[in-house]
Amino acid sequence: MTTTDGTVPPRMPTRAARDFPADAWDCHSHVFGPFDRFPTGPSTYPIPDAPAGTYLGMLDRTGTARGMLVQPAPYGNDTSALEHALARSEGRAVGVGVATADCPAGELARLHAAGVRALRFNDRIAPATGARFPGAIGTEAFRALAPVMRELGIHAQIWAGLEDCVRLVDEFSGTGVPVVLDHLAQPDVAAGPDSAAFRALLDRVKDGAAWVKLTLCRVGDPDRGYADARPFHDALVEAAPARLLWGSDWPFVRMGESAPDVADLADLFCDWVDDAALRRQILVHNPRRLVDTGLRA
Repeated sequence: MTTTDGTVPPRMPTRAARDFPADAWDCHSHVFGPFDRFPTGPSTYPIPDAPAGTYLGMLDRTGTARGMLVQPAPYGNDTSALEHALARSEGRAVGVGVATADCPAGELARLHAAGVRALRFNDRIAPATGARFPGAIGTEAFRALAPVMRELGIHAQIWAGLEDCVRLVDEFSGTGVPVVLDHLAQPDVAAGPDSAAFRALLDRVKDGAAWVKLTLCRVGDPDRGYADARPFHDALVEAAPARLLWGSDWPFVRMGESAPDVADLADLFCDWVDDAALRRQILVHNPRRLVDTGLRA
């Protein structure tokens, strides 16, 4: 359903059947609005009406204490809406912002002071256009910004296809900036977890060269309960649990009626990671270690 202003209401979660541990993080969500103050730029998808208060309500419904808010592409490099949401969160959220290659060091320092702890670089292609998503900033900017990012303790989050992820991890391994790969590093489900590219990814994650977000909804088939993505999820958990984060991807842009329930995704994670200590490591300890220390080496 589209509202009179052209936005769409986000799907709000039900209550999760299984409890997350205290201080759990959702490491991948977005905010949009309020639109009278923070209108978006061009977009290839309907914009959800998902301001800070709605986002905090989503966290509360799933029993999630803290989160990472990722700058969505329709805002380009204008981080005003993100910064507003960080201020409204009163310390519950940190930001994953964006910056162009010519961003001054002083501006990055200001973003860090506002709660931004990472920059996102998006090399994915929009299905509707065959080009990058409008407003997206690619990894070429990372090359220019890496020295200041390292100094400030700002890490990089990258959305790219699996083979590109492996290449980019190698390319940026000498920067001293931690690299987090979105959406299970976007593997080719049809190729399976024994593909050369996915095995190369596992090697790098085990070696500590990258982190990976266990965010299912852009990888697996929701109609099958994401069973096709589970082998990749399990392989990552077995290989390097200390280098994993969990995220929902709420409010699920470009997914329409197929958008999942965050509570179902949370329950699925708890079912698949059936060891309480491992769940706590991924949901609590890993994001806190990444964000609090900056992992500058």
